[in-house]
Order: sequence, then C-alpha cells, then structure tokens
Amino acid sequence: MVAMRIPSVLIFLLLIWGVCGAQTQPATPAAPAGQQAGAPAQSVAPSNTTAQTPDPAATDRSDTPDDTAPISTFVRRVDMKNVIFTVTDKHGRFVKDLKQAQIKVLDNNKPPKQIVNFEAQTNLPLRVGLLIDASNSIRERFLFEQQAAVEFLHQIVHPQSDKAFVLAFDEVPEVTQDFTSDQNKLTKGVQLIRPGGGTAMWDAVYYACRDKLMKETSNNPVRRAIILVSDGDDNQSRVLRQEAIEMAQRAEVIIYAISTNLSNIHDTGDHNLQLLAEATGGRAFFPFKLQDLSDAFNDIQGELRSQYSITYKPDDFTANGAYRAIQIAADNKKLRVRASKGYYAPKQ
Repeated sequence: MVAMRIPSVLIFLLLIWGVCGAQTQPATPAAPAGQQAGAPAQSVAPSNTTAQTPDPAATDRSDTPDDTAPISTFVRRVDMKNVIFTVTDKHGRFVKDLKQAQIKVLDNNKPPKQIVNFEAQTNLPLRVGLLIDASNSIRERFLFEQQAAVEFLHQIVHPQSDKAFVLAFDEVPEVTQDFTSDQNKLTKGVQLIRPGGGTAMWDAVYYACRDKLMKETSNNPVRRAIILVSDGDDNQSRVLRQEAIEMAQRAEVIIYAISTNLSNIHDTGDHNLQLLAEATGGRAFFPFKLQDLSDAFNDIQGELRSQYSITYKPDDFTANGAYRAIQIAADNKKLRVRASKGYYAPKQ
C-alpha cells in the first residue's frame, strides 16, 4: 500500500508546483497589430515618418508641447529678450560694421529698460528646416528645385555645429529626413520627395515650428530658420495663416520663402509668402527664372551668417504669455533692418 501511495503524492506535489509556476511566469506580450507574434519589434525611422496633419486645438492637449515652453535647455531669464536681425544698405548688401548706438529698439512701443548685449552673429549654430512643396502645382520645375535645395544644404550645414531636417508637404507634412548634420542623409531626404496632391502649406509651417524646431533642444543658443520652397497657394490646411505665423513667432523661427511661381505676376500665393517672411524677420524671394532659384538659396546662406543679435530687458515686462510688438530701426535712414514683428512673452 505504501509503495502505491508515494507516486500519487509526488504527482500531486508536481501538479501544485506547476500551477504556482505558471502564475508567477510573466505573460508574453501580444504582438502589435500587423506584426506576427515572436517577430522583432519594428523601429520607426525618422527618415520615413509621416507627420499627421496638425490640429489647431492640439496645443491644448497634454501630450503636446506648451507653446510658451522654453525652446532650449540653456538657462535664459524670462525678463530678457534676444532678437536676431539683418541690416542691409540701399543696394541690398549686408552691413557688417554696425554699432549698438546706431540702432533703436522699441518693445511694445517703449525703449528697453536696459541693453544687455549687442554683437554680430556670424557663426551661431543653425537649426534649419527645409520645407518643400510637393503638390502637383510645382511638378514641371521640381527636379531643378531638388538640385538647388541639395546644393544649399551642402553649403549651409556645417557638420560640427549645424543640423537640418527635410519636410515635404502636399495634403500632409512628411519628414523625409529628421534633424541631422549628415549631408548625405539630407541629400537622400530631398531626393525621396515626389510631387503629387494638394497643398497644405500652413499645416506644414505650423508642424515644422511646433513639433520640430521648438522641440530641438541645445545646451547653447542656436538660430532657428525655415527655408520654404512653394508657390504659396494653400487649399488643404486645417490651420489658418495667422495660426502658422503665431507658431513661428512662438518658436522664434525666421522664415525665408522662395516662390516657385515663375511668372512676373504676383498672386495670392506670393502675398502669403511675403507675409510669412516679414512677420518673422526673414525674406521672400520671387525668382523669374530657374537660375534665380539658386541665387535665392545663396542669398539666404549669406544672410544667415551675416546677422546681429541684441539682448535687452523690456520695460513694463510681465510674464503673462501676451504678444509684444518689436520695432528695430537704424539711425541711418538709408539702411534697412529686418527683424521679427513681435514675440510672445513667457507665461509663468
């Protein structure tokens, strides 16, 4: 009888041990939709990530960046404002020997309480977004635009300090190459673009400022710029023109617009590009022939390395998130100053 009971007891104990072990063993996670169980996880490469159409209301969501959040990781006092601006003579040539005493600044129609710093900025690290219109309206001249864009990126991006990304847009913005200093990757990002579809230019600008340039952090000050190559027409955007301009000002982005409208008649699209550039302290180019497109890229490159920076304490400053207008002018009336029209105060 004893010999007959021992195996039964062992079997019983083994069963209990097996049940307990199954309860403590972690379950195998379910495979994501479209992926077989046991298959390796798929990484999402920035170079082929399609951005979703921005939603104007998205700024209220908890998973999106605060519009008034600091743009960089370096410490910056909220009661001081830094402005990048360009000065040219009557022939459009850059003025590179300007002195602080030759410049007047108004912030909300009042002179600053104090000028903290004034200097020429020729080698400030760049964070550049190249936005290329990939809609059907630019199909005829698209190849030349690609070639000019590649040449520009090779000239403007210094691998030791600068970064750029490439974004194509038709109905939606699509990042074909995320931030990198690798010129070969940037070239590939431009070459991946294929024209077709409608145009959502305001969505593209809004997305590039909020989700790319505003999120790109640095331990030191950087200059943020967008190079926008488009005919300026928009028939698909969900955000409005003013919302795109506001987001660019919040992100402290300078926009340079190159029109792909080669006619000598300025239309609504050209007007849109002009407004974007003027509001952010940039410049709009309207080439009449394809070679002028390359010249426009060269002018932008020269300007980004020939600017001034002024840091000041605004009078009656309040960190309330309100818009504050900026006016910068030279004593010499023959000189032209280009700067952002305004900014949004930090909100505490």
